[in-house]
Amino acid sequence: MCIRDRHGTFAAGLIAATPGAAGGPAGLAPEARILAVRGADERGGSTVAQVAAGIRTAADEGASVIYVAAALAAGKAELTKAVAYASEKDALVVAPLAPDALPRDAKPAAWYWPAAAPGAIGVTDYGPDGQRPANAPVVGGADLAAPGDAVVSIGPEGSGHFIGYGASFAAAHVAGAAAQVRARHPELSAADTARRLTEAAYPASPPRLDPYAALTAVLTDEKGAVPRTERAEVPPPPAAEPRTRALIAAGVGGGVVLLVAAGAVVIPRGRARNWRPAGS
Repeated sequence: MCIRDRHGTFAAGLIAATPGAAGGPAGLAPEARILAVRGADERGGSTVAQVAAGIRTAADEGASVIYVAAALAAGKAELTKAVAYASEKDALVVAPLAPDALPRDAKPAAWYWPAAAPGAIGVTDYGPDGQRPANAPVVGGADLAAPGDAVVSIGPEGSGHFIGYGASFAAAHVAGAAAQVRARHPELSAADTARRLTEAAYPASPPRLDPYAALTAVLTDEKGAVPRTERAEVPPPPAAEPRTRALIAAGVGGGVVLLVAAGAVVIPRGRARNWRPAGS
């Protein structure tokens, strides 16, 4: 769902770009089909009504994963209903936990929507060093973290590549991983897909997206929530009685060897003396 001017092209590349003959960046789900739904005005600004309508339209068109780039401080009721509507259509909504940037001197809100709505995956970002930029809005409660700073994707025109920054691009990575999971495991519902992504993620705070684990993890329950851990089998300690018997047998065997060796020396000498005591 395109939210800002030219932003959707870049995000769509992170999700589903296919490299050309000369190479180029690839998305996480290069065989996914993109349905472009506008959720912004001509200048790239978004309203609650536009984003809610975009979510509903994408769900009605059969999208299995709905990527939303907007993070709005208002519209809790309307956007929560829109996410619930998508969930009823078995579509998973993925959205950034906070805006990519805030106006100067503006304080972040406690929650942003639709990421905070039940059923949606709220995503935060980190950079190549594993940290978030110092000037990025700090909002708690992320379901997942994914690469979002200094990421490379396609641009709206030309043959070059572009670099992007922000939680909205981290959400695009999660949306691509979700598309791959739904393609590989078509039996999973939207809710089960979200649980697989979060439960198979790299353990951190918040958990970090691990697309490979999300695709390949062996799960313990039927709904696909918990990665299976193999039980460690510790062998019992060896019994003391057999070991004692072995030592006794070894000792007796050693005694027999010594007796046989002693007999081999004593018997010939006794015969030579007609069994008389030595010195007689």
